[in-house]
Amino acid sequence: MSTFALRLFHKIISNLKIKNMSLVGKKAPLFNVPAVIDGEEIVESFSLEQYWGKKDVIFFFYPKDFTFVCPTEIHAFQEKLAEFEKRNVAVVGASCDSEETHLAWLMTAKENGGIEGVKYPLVADLSKTVANNYGVLAGDWNYNDEGQLVFEGNPVAFRGTFFIDKEGIVRHESINDLPLGRNINEMLRIVDAWQYVEKHGEVCPANWEEGKEAMNATRDGVASYLASH
Repeated sequence: MSTFALRLFHKIISNLKIKNMSLVGKKAPLFNVPAVIDGEEIVESFSLEQYWGKKDVIFFFYPKDFTFVCPTEIHAFQEKLAEFEKRNVAVVGASCDSEETHLAWLMTAKENGGIEGVKYPLVADLSKTVANNYGVLAGDWNYNDEGQLVFEGNPVAFRGTFFIDKEGIVRHESINDLPLGRNINEMLRIVDAWQYVEKHGEVCPANWEEGKEAMNATRDGVASYLASH
């Protein structure tokens, strides 16, 4: 095959890639990478599999350490950590930074833009494979006209959030662009809704919150619910 034909082939394959295919209802992609736990300890082998059969998981990506919107979200998750733990949910963050950069940021005081005091794990995805597998990488590798593999776009993660049940199945995902911070209370609402469905077998209608009425997933169930709302 000629050099020109080879380049054309690579371009066609790259253009056929399916971007950001939803993971909802599928097994969460596996990984085993370094992380910082308890705000101070680097571990070389961290995986979400440790939670399967034991806890649900909120797994979220943020773009980059030592940035601007990111620390507000990371602290917001920490502030609600007790609420997640009360629901038997582990919170795990991730970015495409190294574990050493995570640790340096964790050692930086909040008043200096740091995330000191954050105790849940922060995954180091320096190779970008975890972000890529979860469909949140803000760019991709492609071949240029010279046949060289280059990265196009922003080599960081979008603000992806995944709720994963105890069986390792993704039950919710949301992806925000880089400037748009998350609502952590919405993540708690998603947890409450899923756990209610598991416990009661009913489904949760629009704007459902803990304590509000759910409904049976039948024609009569929706008719009854709509009649009273």
